[in-house]
Amino acid sequence: MRAALGGGVKGGLWGMRAIELAPNVYRLDLGRYQAYVWREGERATLIDTGEPGSGPLIEAALGEIGLTRAALDRVVLTHFHDDHAGSAAEVASWGAPVVAGAADAPVIAGAAEGPEPNFTEFERELHAQVAAGLEPAPPVAVDVAVRDGDVLAFGAEGARVVATPGHTDGSVALYLPAEEVLFTGDIAAHFNGDVILGVFNLDAGVAAESFRRLAALDTRLACFGHGDPVTDAGGRLRATADGLA
Repeated sequence: MRAALGGGVKGGLWGMRAIELAPNVYRLDLGRYQAYVWREGERATLIDTGEPGSGPLIEAALGEIGLTRAALDRVVLTHFHDDHAGSAAEVASWGAPVVAGAADAPVIAGAAEGPEPNFTEFERELHAQVAAGLEPAPPVAVDVAVRDGDVLAFGAEGARVVATPGHTDGSVALYLPAEEVLFTGDIAAHFNGDVILGVFNLDAGVAAESFRRLAALDTRLACFGHGDPVTDAGGRLRATADGLA
């Protein structure tokens, strides 16, 4: 089974909200999970897709900010886990190309089996709770397989791909240097008021090194796969990184 960390509030289509975090940046509440939109005029990039069946919620959220699903230029998957890639096939059917880390692309496409995280005992129990009822993500072709340092065409200076292995082999974050906005995926999380190293990792030591890479960036707004975004992000990421083993 692919891993997931639950978060957010439960809700249905009519409880959906698109929350503006900063100019061009929106958080999408997908019930148990969340995604993000980067908007530029009448075009947009979707970062992650929630669990399978989240397509109507994503479409409703886009509508709240005056966009249709046809406005999506791309969907970027930070990694293959079902709570992030779950609705990618549905979004791709709207005409949006799928972008993902090269090492995770075969798993997303259904050509390879994703490796299980190396759970601690605490994580194993937590995972059983938060992933209850989570369905497998339908496979979808990855149109653009990205690697560390690649730049995607949105934001004033582009969105830089930062490889963050450790959570999965092909996990990626997105960093917009001009805006100082960081989409972390699951390498970092915000839990009970603390910015933490994400859980359910394939290799916790490698994940910690990836976290340190993110902490070294000049970040104003950090958007996590799980937990509320933070606006004083740089200092908080660095403080956590300093305490990692």
